[in-house]
Formats: sequence, structure tokens, C-alpha cells
Amino acid sequence: MFNSIFDINATGLEISSALIAAGVALLLGIALAVTHSKTSQTTKGMMTTLAVLPVLVMAVMIMINGNLGTSIAILGAFSLIRFRSIAGRAKDLLAVFAAMMIGLACGMGHVLFATVVMAIYIVATLLFTYTKLLEPDSHERVLKIVIPEDLDYDDAFSEIFKKYTSRHRLVRMKTMNMGSLYKLTYDVKIRHGVREKDFLDEIRVKNMNLKVLLSEPCCEEEI
Repeated sequence: MFNSIFDINATGLEISSALIAAGVALLLGIALAVTHSKTSQTTKGMMTTLAVLPVLVMAVMIMINGNLGTSIAILGAFSLIRFRSIAGRAKDLLAVFAAMMIGLACGMGHVLFATVVMAIYIVATLLFTYTKLLEPDSHERVLKIVIPEDLDYDDAFSEIFKKYTSRHRLVRMKTMNMGSLYKLTYDVKIRHGVREKDFLDEIRVKNMNLKVLLSEPCCEEEI
């Protein structure tokens, strides 16, 4: 069912087979780019990359077909590019990996396999994006509090946490301003029905109105 469209017994690559593989790679790349734009914030440059990358990877695979040494060299080049680049969001990295999968499959002539896998990928991405499947707890928060050095943080916020959270855990502590301030980072779970403003207001009373930051786990910021 998933046989390659390339004739392994032929002395050379047929232009018709190469054009079919390139066309499928481009169409699947465009489908991937459109899906990524519907399920994640992106840019035109990212969409263009997702659309064109499968064709380029396909061309590389055709050029190195059967040459083990060249394959290892290309793998090393991809590794260098990967580790010298700026880390992106999880969905961006997943989309780039999907684009490379399309190119690899089409470069080996398995266009039907690439189409089936991409269909599964698109359905799964849309399903997880527009439904509550795999959705994290909406009450999980990261709390960062700046306190003066003379404040006993072990007991200072215990009553506030008991009132406004169902769970809290100190995960990080560091000094600031030559040791005159401390920054505490907590993982907390806000109780249902709690107004987050009231929670922050009571913390500000305890920490002498120094900086306080409450954010979702995926959107941490420095204070």
C-alpha cells in the first residue's frame, strides 16, 4: 500500500516521479502551513518556511539516495542548524518537524504514506486545539513575590495561601539588590471562585507593596 513511486530498478530518476513527489510535498507543506496558522499565532515567514521546507528536504533526500556517507554529513549539518538556532515555541518546533517528515517521506517516494500521516497530524492538531482534550488545569498559576530580606517568608503568607489556594509550593528563591531583597517563586493552584485581585492585594500588604507577579505556567515573566 505504501510502496515508493520511484523505480528502484531504474538507472536514473524519472522526471515524472520527481515532479509528483515535489508536487505532493508542496501541497502537504501548504496544508501544514494553513493548519499551523489556524491553530497557533504565526508569521508569514513561518508559514512560507513550512510550505517550502518539505520540497527542499525532498530534494536533499533524492540527491543523497543510497549514499551513506553523504547522509551522515547531511544529518550533521541539520544538527548544527538546529542547535545554533533560537528555540521556538513547542508548536513551531512540532510543525517544522512535521515539514521535515513530509520531505523525508516524499524524498523516498512514499507520497501516500506522507499524505496519510499528514491527514492524521492535521486532524489531531485541530482536535486538541479546539477541544478541551489535554487542556491543563485553568487554575494553575506561577506566583512570584519580591520581599525584603527581614521578612520571614516561611510564615508570612501561610494564612493567605490557605485562604486563596488549594495547593502551594515554593520552587525557587534568589536574592536581589545585593541581598537586600528576595524573590520567591511558587507553584499555586487558585481555589474556585477566588478573585485573583484580592489574593494579590493581601500579598502586597505583607510584602510592603513590592513587586508581585501572577501568571499562567506557560507565560512566565521576570520581575
